[in-house]
Formats: sequence, structure tokens, C-alpha cells
Amino acid sequence: MKRPYGCQTLALILGLSISVLAWVDISGNTINPEYVARIKDGKTTKNEIMLLFGEPQEVQRTQTGLVFTYHSYRDATMPAFSKEREINEQSTVPFFLDDNKTIKKVPVKKKGKILHSTLTIRFKPDNYTVEQHNYKVHDAKGKISAK
Repeated sequence: MKRPYGCQTLALILGLSISVLAWVDISGNTINPEYVARIKDGKTTKNEIMLLFGEPQEVQRTQTGLVFTYHSYRDATMPAFSKEREINEQSTVPFFLDDNKTIKKVPVKKKGKILHSTLTIRFKPDNYTVEQHNYKVHDAKGKISAK
């Protein structure tokens, strides 16, 4: 008699994919403010933090315990329309010819991300329970509004 492992395997794959991707907000925001509201100092555990937010971008080991730091980024606004040709990214030549057949230097591309929010979580000396957490939202000008 053949056992129906197909349903169990499908449920396992679905459960793992949801748990791994659940901490990424639909907008690409890795710090969901609703999840931050669930953190209770003195009660929330490290395992719960890992389930809600995934692996931290930074981990500090201090004498008083672990400190996890998460950063969330938003896309930079697109620059105004330019009449310049788009340069092939595969090109290794540092110059190109524009439409007027003048030689121009290839512009350096900047990273298109702006810091949106930061979550810092400090654990008690047992490295298991949250001692304190701090959530900061940064505006486009770099100002911080603590939540």
C-alpha cells in the first residue's frame, strides 16, 4: 500500500517558505512595524525575534548580552529624465560616444537605497530574553522619528 507523502511534503515546503519569507514585508520592508509592536521587553525571546525578523544584519556581543541590529531600506527616487544614451553595464571602456559623437566619461552609478528604519534589540545577559528594543524611522532628509 502506497502512503500519501505528497500532501505532507507540499505542506512542509509551503510552511518553510512562509516562515522564511514571512519577515519580508510586501513592500520590501524587512522591519514590519506591526511585528515591532509585538516585542515585549522582558518577555519576548530570541527565537521569536528570529521568526519575526530573520537573521540580523549586525550582531554585537557585549558583556551585558547580545545586540541585534536590523536595517530597512527604501529605493532612491529616480533622477529626472535624461536625453543621454544608456550605457551597457557590461562595457569595460571608461568612455562612450554620445549622440553628438563627442567622447564622454561613463558616469559612476550610485547605490539606489536610502535607509528607512533601524531596529536595535538588546538581550539580557542570558542572551535569550529581550531586555530593551529601539525602533527608529528615518525620513528622506535623514531625520529620525523614534517610535
